[in-house]
Amino acid sequence: MPLLADVAVPVPLSQAFTYEVPAALAGEVRPGARVLCEFHRRKLLGVVLAVSERSAAIDPSKIKPLAALVDARPALPAELLAFLQELAAYYFAPIGEVLRLALPAIEREQVRALKAQGELDGVLDLGRSKQVGGRKVAYASATDVVEEPGTLRGQAAAVLALLRANGEQPVARIEERFGNARSALKKLAERNLVALDEREPPRDPFFRRAEERDVPPELNAAQAEAAARIDAALAALAPSGGGEHPAIAQQEPRPAGQEPRPAGQEPRPAGQEPRPSAFLLFGVTGSGKTEVYLRAIKSCLDRGRGALVMVPEIALTPQLVARFRARFGDELAVLHSGLSDADRHAMWASLHVGKVRVAIGARSALFAPVPDLGLILVDEEHDGSFKQEEGVRYHARDMALLRAHRAGAVCVLGSATPSIESVALVRRGKLAELRLPDRAHREASLPEVSLVDLRRFRAGPSGDPLISLPLHRALEKTLAAKEQAILFLNRRGFAPSVVCGSCGTLTTCDACSVALTYHRGRRRDARPPSPGGAPAPAAPLDERPEGGRLRCHYCDYAGPLPDRCGACGARNLLLEGLGTERLEATIAGSFPEARVARLDRDVAGKDRSQAILARMREGKIDILVGTQMVTKGHDLPNVTLVGVVNADAALGLPDFRAAERGFQLLVQVAGRAGRRDRPGRVLIQTRNPEHPAIAFAAAHDVPGFLEREIRDREEVGYPPATRLALLRIDAVDESVGRGAAAKLAAHARTCPEGVSRRVEVLGPSAAPIARLRGRYRFRVLLRARDRGPLRGALAALAGLIRDGLDRNARVIIDVDPVAML
Repeated sequence: MPLLADVAVPVPLSQAFTYEVPAALAGEVRPGARVLCEFHRRKLLGVVLAVSERSAAIDPSKIKPLAALVDARPALPAELLAFLQELAAYYFAPIGEVLRLALPAIEREQVRALKAQGELDGVLDLGRSKQVGGRKVAYASATDVVEEPGTLRGQAAAVLALLRANGEQPVARIEERFGNARSALKKLAERNLVALDEREPPRDPFFRRAEERDVPPELNAAQAEAAARIDAALAALAPSGGGEHPAIAQQEPRPAGQEPRPAGQEPRPAGQEPRPSAFLLFGVTGSGKTEVYLRAIKSCLDRGRGALVMVPEIALTPQLVARFRARFGDELAVLHSGLSDADRHAMWASLHVGKVRVAIGARSALFAPVPDLGLILVDEEHDGSFKQEEGVRYHARDMALLRAHRAGAVCVLGSATPSIESVALVRRGKLAELRLPDRAHREASLPEVSLVDLRRFRAGPSGDPLISLPLHRALEKTLAAKEQAILFLNRRGFAPSVVCGSCGTLTTCDACSVALTYHRGRRRDARPPSPGGAPAPAAPLDERPEGGRLRCHYCDYAGPLPDRCGACGARNLLLEGLGTERLEATIAGSFPEARVARLDRDVAGKDRSQAILARMREGKIDILVGTQMVTKGHDLPNVTLVGVVNADAALGLPDFRAAERGFQLLVQVAGRAGRRDRPGRVLIQTRNPEHPAIAFAAAHDVPGFLEREIRDREEVGYPPATRLALLRIDAVDESVGRGAAAKLAAHARTCPEGVSRRVEVLGPSAAPIARLRGRYRFRVLLRARDRGPLRGALAALAGLIRDGLDRNARVIIDVDPVAML
């Protein structure tokens, strides 16, 4: 019988394809290796899923041979490959797209070897497979030159808007988003709107400075107990054999189409008590969770196993990485979105060959080839950024539990504000809870929280209604004591909207059904420092809507502010609302002696956010204004005041998780105050102080909020009481999108799960943001008490999506959705 290989290729199809293994490669082609194969008269890089001698299910004459082997050693270890296949099945995602998440860049030496074999003759399509090994990296950045209105269109305008919004970018990264990026950049460079540069790639900023090794501090009782329980779980793991872990090596292959079994649901002998191998580390802000993580990693390494640490991208800072380097040296890999292709490949290679056994990174670090994986840590597990919202829509926290379970490893989820889903797993016995009820520093205590009812308190001396008199006085007191303050407002820009004062027309994005945000930018007349270093007296805040730019925070459109209303022609445009840019200017004008800075995505390009935080730690900033970037894990010892400018902003969204997210933000930002010997104070401004999220946050009552929220979700039938899947439909033509949504909803209601009412079908309906990037958006929500019926309905819908819908409509299956807008 012929030797056949099942190969996943990078196309949007859920199936693998069968190829014949040539005799010359018979002993070399293994699962997890990349191969070159012919696909529709193109040559693609595929990944081998399985190799076996068997009879072909199709005409043998139609089976093509593999063209070449790319990897002498499989790029994907067996443990990781099996996990990725389960992930693809669970999320109904094309297997080739899923494998691409974990694949490294192809080395130019490999490309040269293929050319030498003559395998790159003809049509070669490497798709989005990157190549590494070059010496220079091309960068693009926007200049200060302003184009004439209306002279740029299409990709040139979009690329320029991206560079202005996000700062300097590698050209390769721009090409990932815009297929014709190089010609657009050439056009922009000719007009002097963009500067192009080639240079050596910078070394990863996380390793620029040498880090002195630290001495582990003494643990308090709660930390010691948590570390001991994790250590006991690690001790119970099978010993490392230096290769494939027995839990994987002995695992029977799952038949195609069989339901992936969630972590924690493996059968076990009757009467046998399961050893806990998955934990929820529930500790208040400042309770020392990171030190528990460090002890767990050391215990894992001492047993010859590898460890993986995942944190939200926003919290992956040099300060955090420095703590790990101080404990373990530079023998760790840091994986993040800012890495160059060459640095990312170097990190991957160091893990793949076992040179490094610890990986730290954001969501995509889930796919790191950590050798002999023994421990996965997910910090801030409640954070919504762990859910990928484009492409393969996986949830890294949920998949971390699955990967750890399949690899026979320990998994620890950590948070001061655990997600409702994780608390539900504790109640069902799937996670063991570890508590850290007190702050790690003996002299530190949780801050005092006061609610400022904006219905009763008027504006303070600044005149802005969102800078109340109590907040103004608290800032004065903090500055007088030579302490620091953080002001939290989760809205970027100067003004969230621009409205006509004559006819009331809101200025909206042409491609999206959202208001454009006004960004004023730095004014040329900004007050310079005096010769002594202190800021000059502030001039009155100029709020005339002149200059600056309007931006869409969804599609990256940026354009000049018009001088008149587009509807009635009146020259009466007004700036509505308060953003961080305006708040910074208002505070600087009200406290001219204070050093005020801002931290949000508009100023966080390259290393600037770390420079701002470094200045904050050095005492060179008195008041830091920011979005949720100021809430994530920063240890700022001299911050004694936190002001939440508008706690109501996050609570009114049409999303069943709005209260949970608002509560988490309030607790997290409040946790920045009073982390050392100086007592902290938090002022929460609100017009709805009775809202449960605000009331429980003010009382530091996380368990109380979780209990109430779980009860409320149970009453209305939302997770964790039920399972959800969201069908996201969009199209350029509104009627095409609406028709596809109606057809999907009707099919869901007539499939067996829909007829039996085991799956409830809600919709079709327009999405809350009805138009995005020029496409009209609709959705159909499926809800079920049990996972099985829901997956049965989705399988029926997947066939319709593949074969029975208008090709002009795009449909995405989002299992366990997080973003509901």
